[in-house]
Amino acid sequence: MTIGIIGSGALGSGIARILASKGISAIISNSRGPESLASLVRELGGSIKAGTAEEAARADIVFAAVRWVDAEKVLSSLPAWEGRIVIDATNPVEFIDPDSPDANDPTNPLAAYGIKAVDLHGKYSSEIFRQFVPGARVVKAFNHLDANVFSAPEVTGGKRVLFYSGDDAAAKTEVRKIIEDTGFVPVDLGTLDVGGPLASLPFGPLAAQNFIRV
Repeated sequence: MTIGIIGSGALGSGIARILASKGISAIISNSRGPESLASLVRELGGSIKAGTAEEAARADIVFAAVRWVDAEKVLSSLPAWEGRIVIDATNPVEFIDPDSPDANDPTNPLAAYGIKAVDLHGKYSSEIFRQFVPGARVVKAFNHLDANVFSAPEVTGGKRVLFYSGDDAAAKTEVRKIIEDTGFVPVDLGTLDVGGPLASLPFGPLAAQNFIRV
């Protein structure tokens, strides 16, 4: 199975680092082109290559590690998905300018973290996300923890838990294997309709829950 990563911010580079630490090959991409990823690729070693978003999207398993506000534009511009697995690592939040009125909005409980929730009009994020990747087999995973902890899946006395959910059993099996191969403990939350809302930031009941299996 080949792996692609679309997005090279904290999330995308965090995923690339944990894959590289286990010697797992992947292509990472961003909107600025492969040349902008030269220093990151040198840092991570030979298992991670830089490519275009189109090249990353042709992998068997593709991590969508883009900001929610960019997801539709980025993903809908890519080639047909044709049954490939797309890992939805996004969350419906928007980063806010610290000098904007949003940063001091008393009705926004997330203002102190520099983000605000995107109004999805009663839907949950993966329900909308899968419309951006028609024909793909979507699995929700790698979204509920701070990307900074990806570098330490194993902690004293145990391993961190990563939740995943999806509607295609074979796709979930492949994602579960990646979770295990990168040193985390996979926990299946069921279908997208069930697990998606549970683990989605910012208000899912399992969002940001850093469980350790000992």
